[in-house]
Parts: sequence; structure tokens; C-alpha cells
Amino acid sequence: LRRPSSLHSASTASSSSIGAGQLKMSSAVGFVGLGIMGEGMAARLLSEGVAGSSDKPLVVWNRTPSKCDALQSKFGDKTVVIKGTAREVVEACGVTYCMLSTPEASRAVFEGDDGVLAGVTEGKSVVDCATLAVEDMVRMDKAVTEKGGKFLEAPVSGSKVPAATGALIFLCGGSKSVFDDIVDGGLKAMGKASHFLGDDVGCGTRAKLVVNSLMGTMVAAYGEGLALAESCGLDGSKMIEIIGQGAIASPVYALKGPKMLVGDHAPNFPLKHAHKDMKLASDLAKENGVEFTVMDEAEKLFKRAREDEDLKVADEDFSAVFERIHEESTSDFSKERMAKRKKTDS
Repeated sequence: LRRPSSLHSASTASSSSIGAGQLKMSSAVGFVGLGIMGEGMAARLLSEGVAGSSDKPLVVWNRTPSKCDALQSKFGDKTVVIKGTAREVVEACGVTYCMLSTPEASRAVFEGDDGVLAGVTEGKSVVDCATLAVEDMVRMDKAVTEKGGKFLEAPVSGSKVPAATGALIFLCGGSKSVFDDIVDGGLKAMGKASHFLGDDVGCGTRAKLVVNSLMGTMVAAYGEGLALAESCGLDGSKMIEIIGQGAIASPVYALKGPKMLVGDHAPNFPLKHAHKDMKLASDLAKENGVEFTVMDEAEKLFKRAREDEDLKVADEDFSAVFERIHEESTSDFSKERMAKRKKTDS
């Protein structure tokens, strides 16, 4: 396989005088993927002292090199080594965390000529934190272990803000020894809880899909409830207050509700990624013979929102499914709201 063009091959740079040959494989910590989630996660490894010292540098690579430069500049007092390929990161480190945004990006970065797998040798550990299909995690585990490495799937529950504040929840499966090695170090720095669900790779991913499909369905139902409230003359803000005082109160409702009412969908968890997870969960339900009608209908609603070329909300926060709900509604309130949105967009 030729190296995918997305794998940047610039020369190595660092925030210190450490050269490539001076890095100690057993101590350096690697991070591949500095997007919405990875940026905050890598920053936590530095701010909490898990990596970033001269004898335990953080070694990074990202498809967009400027993200690496920004991290290095932000932590000028830390040792951050930028590599030209994902392969070089794995080669330089004992443990490498990976956080890519989509299954396609993950596969390209993992399997490319200069990708993650190319750097794996005996004793290397790879911790993949993306949300992928179960078969993707199983395939990566097999490839890593066949080369003498160790693999831990560790998808996270949480979005941009939890990633930046160390409040993620890690749902892990695979190598127990890798989990034990990092649970009180890297995982603790990046998260508020870490769960080892078994040595069966795929169990962490299955747990994550259950969580995210439920979360997406909750936000879809919440959006329909708020749309109904405002369409029948109730005050949306007052309804958010009432909902927050009762048995159905939820942190996600409290966080998203006020922003949904005013159309603020700045992305913490992009809608297209939420839909991806919901579709994977729907497929998982079919494979396991589970009645999933409510979740499936929510997934279809997110799909319509993602594919709506007029709304253009795929890259906005998943709360933007609220706009699709109003788009499909025929109430006077919904029509007026969408007319205002279109006028603003134009």
C-alpha cells in the first residue's frame, strides 16, 4: 500500500534539543490525532505531568501539522516533539494514544505505509480512543498483536469540554496489562473514570455505541419536546427550568437546552459524528436481534439533518438536530423560526 496523502511527512521538530535518536522508547508518550478531542486530551497529558519532561517527552503527529505547532507553542515550557509521520511516533514511544475523527481517517492513519501499524514492534502499546465499528477494533488488535505489540481499545464518553478538562470516561477492552500500566497515569489525567470491560476487544466499543445512541436519542426527543412546547405557546426557557427540576433532569438537557432555543450549535460533538455512532449502534442492534425502533427513528432523524444541504448542520453540534425538527414541523412557530434562520444564513 502506498502511503495515503493525508499522512504528512514533514521533518521532525521539537520544543527542546532532544533529537530523534535520544528519545527513550520506554518513557516517551505518543499521541496521534490532535482534532477536537485529541487536542484537549494531549494537553491534559502535558498539564498533569504525565508527559512533557525532558526524560518523558510527548511525541505527536497530526494530519494537519499546524495543530502540532499550536500545541507546542501553548506548552512552551514542556518537551513536545513533533514527528513527520504516525509511524515515527510509535517507533519513538512505549505507549501511543490515537484519536482520529472517523473510521476512514482512522484506517488511513493506522494502515498507511507511514502509519501507526508500520511503527509497531515487539513491546509497543497502542491505545485507540476513537469510536469505530467493533470489527475495526478487532482488526487493529489482530494487526498489532501479530507484530508483537499490545492493543487497548479505549473509546471515550464525552466531548470537547470534558476532553479539555480531564472529565472523559474511558470504556476499555483488550490488553489488561496496558490498562493497568496507564489507568493511574494517562487515563486518570484525561478522564474522571476508566472502566475495563474485558479482554474481548470490541466490548469497549459496544458500550460506547450504547451510550452514544442513547444520548443522541435523548437529544432528539428533547428537541421534539421543546419544539412542541414553543409551538403550543409555552415559554421554552421556563420548560427547560421545569424539566431540570423533575425526574427527567439530565446534564445534557441543562447544557444543550438554552443553546438550542437560540440556535447556538457551536460544535463540541459534531452532528455528523453523532450520526455515525448512532448508525453503528443501529447496525449492532440488528446483528444482535434487538428491537430498536425508537433508537432507529432517532438515527434516521439525525441522518436527514446530516444530509440536509439547505440547513448545513453536519459540522455543527449534534444539538442542531433541533433545526431539522423545526424544518419538518408545520407549526407557525417552526415556520417563523426557520424563516429567520434562512434570512440570517443568507
